[in-house]
Amino acid sequence: MSNSILITGGSGFLGHALVSHLLAFSDYSRVCVYSRGEHRQAEMREAFGDDARLRWFIGDVRDRGRLVRALDGVDDVIHAAALKRIEVGAYNPDEMVKTNVLGANNVLEAARRVGVKRCLLISSDKAFEPVSPYGQTKALAEALFHAANGYGGMMTAACRYGNVAGSTGSVIPIWRRLGDAAVMTDPDATRFWMTKFQAVEFVMDTLKNMRGGELAIPSLPAFRLGDLAGAMEISPRIVGLRAFEKRHEGMGPGNTSDVARRMSVDELRCALAET
Repeated sequence: MSNSILITGGSGFLGHALVSHLLAFSDYSRVCVYSRGEHRQAEMREAFGDDARLRWFIGDVRDRGRLVRALDGVDDVIHAAALKRIEVGAYNPDEMVKTNVLGANNVLEAARRVGVKRCLLISSDKAFEPVSPYGQTKALAEALFHAANGYGGMMTAACRYGNVAGSTGSVIPIWRRLGDAAVMTDPDATRFWMTKFQAVEFVMDTLKNMRGGELAIPSLPAFRLGDLAGAMEISPRIVGLRAFEKRHEGMGPGNTSDVARRMSVDELRCALAET
């Protein structure tokens, strides 16, 4: 097992879960958290009790120099930092490019410069046949990681995953907070279902088994937004899909949320109880 790992966006929802997993189940002697959020980092330090294996770096992936310093001595990188909200990208595409594309390139260049062994990009189902700046920038980030494999002896790969149930800014916590005052784009729209545990296992398995150049894609069930509302016993107001949203998401050809195994209302109700 490699000795040191760094997670960009490490104080976010997925980053927090990855750090928890790494401290509990891995042999890494140093786990580095790199993110912009000092408040979130402070909360994590309190939650993890200042574990001696943890290192904390305030920094932005737009800053290559800071990345070079933070990556010194690091063996593996999980690049999870990104601007993710699709409505933000629709009105601020230039900012999406700076973080999701140029930031990804900065991570690759800094990692190669200091001799990182493995660098894994966390991508999204929205990178497949993208219609939004978020998906488009993630598709470009995937292309950058694919092209970088083998340069300077570093292995690179990417993994896509779907909506993680209960993640920050996702529909479940928003609907729980708003109840019947919530809005829904289209009750027949479908999305993939992935738990936090599944996301962490998928990322760590991809990192452990990567040989370089892969685009790892999971096989996930899907759900109708209308069925999710039924399972949550709320009646959101229907507002319709926006131009930068899809009715159905896709992981790859033939792996789309409209043809994936459909979760029932009862199944969703049980899954929500664990979210």
